[in-house]
Amino acid sequence: MTTTELALAPSPFTTAPGWFKELQTSAWTEYQNEPLPVRTNELWRFSSVKSLELNDYLPAPEFSSDPSEVMSQRSYRQPAGRLVFANDTLVSAELFDSALKKSGVIFTALSDALEKHPDLLCEHFMAQPAKLGSAKFAALHKALVRAGTFLWVPRNIEIRAPFEVFHLVEGDCATVYPHTLIIADDNSKVTFVEHFVSSNPEHRGFACGVNDLVLKRGSKLTYVSLQEWSRNFVSVQVNSTIAARDSEAVNLALNFGGRYSRLESVSRMIDHGARSDMLAITVARADQEFDQRTLQDHLKADTTSDLLYKNVLNDNARTVFSGLIKVEPGAHRTDAYQKVRNLLLSDDAEANSMPGLEILADDVRCTHGATSGQIEPEELFYLKSRGINDLAAKQLVARGFLNEVVARLPEAELSEYLQKQIENQL
Repeated sequence: MTTTELALAPSPFTTAPGWFKELQTSAWTEYQNEPLPVRTNELWRFSSVKSLELNDYLPAPEFSSDPSEVMSQRSYRQPAGRLVFANDTLVSAELFDSALKKSGVIFTALSDALEKHPDLLCEHFMAQPAKLGSAKFAALHKALVRAGTFLWVPRNIEIRAPFEVFHLVEGDCATVYPHTLIIADDNSKVTFVEHFVSSNPEHRGFACGVNDLVLKRGSKLTYVSLQEWSRNFVSVQVNSTIAARDSEAVNLALNFGGRYSRLESVSRMIDHGARSDMLAITVARADQEFDQRTLQDHLKADTTSDLLYKNVLNDNARTVFSGLIKVEPGAHRTDAYQKVRNLLLSDDAEANSMPGLEILADDVRCTHGATSGQIEPEELFYLKSRGINDLAAKQLVARGFLNEVVARLPEAELSEYLQKQIENQL
């Protein structure tokens, strides 16, 4: 099926405001006009662009499995609220703390938000352009998005437990377009955990998702995504973070599933005192490919960003990382770091890393680096001499290698939960 036929699938936004319908119409034209990516484009260097041919995919069918079975062992113990989407259809919406609704917190599906809070969405829905190569797929998402989450946290509200969202997919060659828009108002604090899961580990599929993370003055937002698509899945995920004065953003991506996964993440520090921590953990095996592109964009003075990406590769797996720290004119006293580390468990695994700097201001401190290496023979010998077999020894080393990333999260309970999820993958 062609993308034109995919576009003919009925939209759930029949009562959406006029500006949104116009946005989708213009986005479809933009998608058709944008060329497909090619490897000669620097933004797609080393990437397997042939994986992004979309002719075999279908609109997602009705979800027939029991969502609770797919979610078992993955759900957070006591979230503040939970939304569950199955094949881009909302099947469950719960706000477990009634006090949150009284305080003005909005946690709802995108369709409901378009009807009840159109002004907030009009200002922030995909307001930032896709700068790292996936403009065509961002336009596709905008044109065909059918399900998503809207979270708005009022000023001065701090929420201890995380909100949790599941996007479940079922059906061979199914397509989904998950969207998340989070707005943390002045001096608020919130944590958000999002799952992307295939019910069948063999099914093919395509996901084209977008996250808009908006931090107002003095706010703190921790966003965590866990990607567990099937081993034959193709996905493109575009993340945008806007950090205002004295705000603090933490964005952690855990990448486990898929045959080809493209993750683009842009953090823009738009006012003094803003900080962004960009974190990622990737466990790649078999013939998986994870393509990661990042931009740390400092627009004002006295801003901070810190990127730490760690990849564990086995078998014939491949990873690509291309990241840029950009210090705009006038963004003096920028403090920015970028570190990528690859642990190769196989001689056939391949890690490509391309960190970069573009500094247009004075009095800055910016460092970047990338390393790749295998497990030291002494480490394996030490563990195996104590009765641990080769596979278990490698798992222990990989777990220790990845723990540094999870330890960066500000909430201990969330770190423990994620460590268990990583152990399940290893």
